[in-house]
Amino acid sequence: MTHTRTGISWSLLALALSGCAFVGPDHVQPDLKAPAQWQSGSEAAPTDPARLARWWRQFEDPLLTELIDRALNNSPDIQLAQARLRESRLRGELAVAGLAPGVDASASSGRGQGSAETGTSFTRNVFSVGFDARWEADLFGGQRRAIEAARADLQGREASLHDTQVSLAAEVARNHLDLRAAQTRLKIARDHLASQSETLQLTLWREQAGLTSTLEVEQARASVEQTRAQIPVLETSLGAAEYRLAVLLGETPGTLHARLAAPRALPVTPAPLAVTIPADTLRQRPDVRAAERALAAATARIGQAEAARYPALTLSGSIGLDALTADALTGGNALSRSILAGLTAPIFDGGRLRKQVEIQASLRDQAAISLEQTVLTALEDVENALVALARGREREAALTEATRAGRAAAALARQRYASGIIDFQTVLTAERTALTLEDSLAQARASTTQALIQLYKALGGGWSST
Repeated sequence: MTHTRTGISWSLLALALSGCAFVGPDHVQPDLKAPAQWQSGSEAAPTDPARLARWWRQFEDPLLTELIDRALNNSPDIQLAQARLRESRLRGELAVAGLAPGVDASASSGRGQGSAETGTSFTRNVFSVGFDARWEADLFGGQRRAIEAARADLQGREASLHDTQVSLAAEVARNHLDLRAAQTRLKIARDHLASQSETLQLTLWREQAGLTSTLEVEQARASVEQTRAQIPVLETSLGAAEYRLAVLLGETPGTLHARLAAPRALPVTPAPLAVTIPADTLRQRPDVRAAERALAAATARIGQAEAARYPALTLSGSIGLDALTADALTGGNALSRSILAGLTAPIFDGGRLRKQVEIQASLRDQAAISLEQTVLTALEDVENALVALARGREREAALTEATRAGRAAAALARQRYASGIIDFQTVLTAERTALTLEDSLAQARASTTQALIQLYKALGGGWSST
């Protein structure tokens, strides 16, 4: 590196102030290449932004609304995202501050004695106060590219915060649904356990009367214990959902037990929100916005690295008071001042600066690929949710009819067995079928609602710009 310092001239100052230019590529809004319509065949319709932002209120469950609101206010995930947003905002302010001149104040005093051999053995005091200023002209836009990158980073952090809100709301809703599904399935299992216990008692009476064999008694007992064995598994799922909800709300596991202990039925699945065209969905999704801002920041940093390869102009100056006594500092003769301009240009660095530009270009390419991948994932999320919701409703409808028939068959089988019309194997089959169908219906209803929650998340619902 070579350094040249000269007295400042008006032409050099004009170059510093008005001859600045940006180097490096400018960010261009990418074409997200969204399809015209969804492959699932769903018709696009305008979306109500307010309804999408607070989609969980469509379930008309005050407890679910309370849990999500508490999570959005207290979750460690939200607090971490907010802290990162504050960091990006401060880094942006730091980049802006780099454009302003720096001014330092200084004050010093000293006392010294020279050598007798040189004839300067007298003692001397020196007092000095003053101000030093320095400023680097942004000739080729390196600092302004840094500000551009910092601004894109800040916008990306804002989008990441919104993405955290979207994921958190969906996660709370899913775990709340898991908890209600476990409660519903527990009730089904306990109801069937009671019914099968009655059947076991009936077989014991018939055995005592000599109307049946020990085989039927043992078959009935096996059926009872098989159902009983399902209960601890469901209780484990219930506890896991409850503890997970507490953690999502930023609370210790177990603190929500009293609030969630009372069993409630599965929520009624509302009509799904109108699905917008793919392009509108991509604009709504904060993860796509965050990826696009990351690409903008990476593009700006190419210019920042490129500017380092060009000359840098630094202006510096000082003004102060120097005197041999403290009282003399107030005199007019104590004034001292200087102003300098320095021009620094890279001559040879072994290709380091050029490699930095190439590295930033590679990072920009990575950001572009990441954005493309995020877009594809977003489209996949919506398609999967639409298919799961449609097929889930079909499965739920079929299982509803099958469960009605299974309950009727089980009740009729028990009546006929008590009358001695049919054998016990028919009763066992009917009871097991009824239990399986009721449990499957509960799972199907939960799965359909889960698919709707996933659709809301895939559409980018769960945050608002207001």
